[in-house]
Amino acid sequence: MLRLENVSVNYGSFRALDNVNIHAKEGELVVLLGANGAGKSSIFLTVSGLNKAASGSIKFGSRELVGMQPSQIVHDGVVHCPEGRKLFPGMSVLKNLMLGAYVHRKDKAGVQKTLDEVFELFPILHEKREANAGSLSGGQQQMVAIGRALMGRPKALLLDEPSLGLAPLVVKQVFEVIQKINRSGTTVLLAEQNAFAALKIASRAYVIENGHIVMEGSQDELLNNEQVRKAYIGA
Repeated sequence: MLRLENVSVNYGSFRALDNVNIHAKEGELVVLLGANGAGKSSIFLTVSGLNKAASGSIKFGSRELVGMQPSQIVHDGVVHCPEGRKLFPGMSVLKNLMLGAYVHRKDKAGVQKTLDEVFELFPILHEKREANAGSLSGGQQQMVAIGRALMGRPKALLLDEPSLGLAPLVVKQVFEVIQKINRSGTTVLLAEQNAFAALKIASRAYVIENGHIVMEGSQDELLNNEQVRKAYIGA
């Protein structure tokens, strides 16, 4: 469904990604593991059209995404939930959510249906819909960020470090929601430093180091890999 083939990205003279090959089948939950700065965010920014690939191909179904406008990529069903949430803290929860539906704004009935689904997934956001996003807890802000991405009606959802800075109990809740989104039929590509929690819900996983994919395998293969356990799980 989503396939990156030999994708390279340069930031000036620095090569951030070097011949990256990744694929996610329809309905899969695929995890990207790697330390901060390994290249996970660069992959997502490139898939979503915010970074320009120096070379390679990114296919979503039969569509080539390289060279497309970010808004068109969202319209086609690939939606990016960025690291750090990137909310508008002075705007209400509802307005933040509605920004995610911008590409579908002409379909008012469809937007309302999606909003109802987001509120069903995150009841606390319905309760706090008129509150400023900046007044929410870290976990609630992450819910807004995921909800805003869902308003784009993703077929493939790119989630960048959704557990970052959250308490363990909140991390557990966020990962349960990610599983629920995936089980509803949405393909999920999840970038995470929290390797153990991510692998527990993954179909497959890739390990990225210094812009290179250095390992890939099934959930069990990576959970039981001694190198992965030492580097990312601490056991």
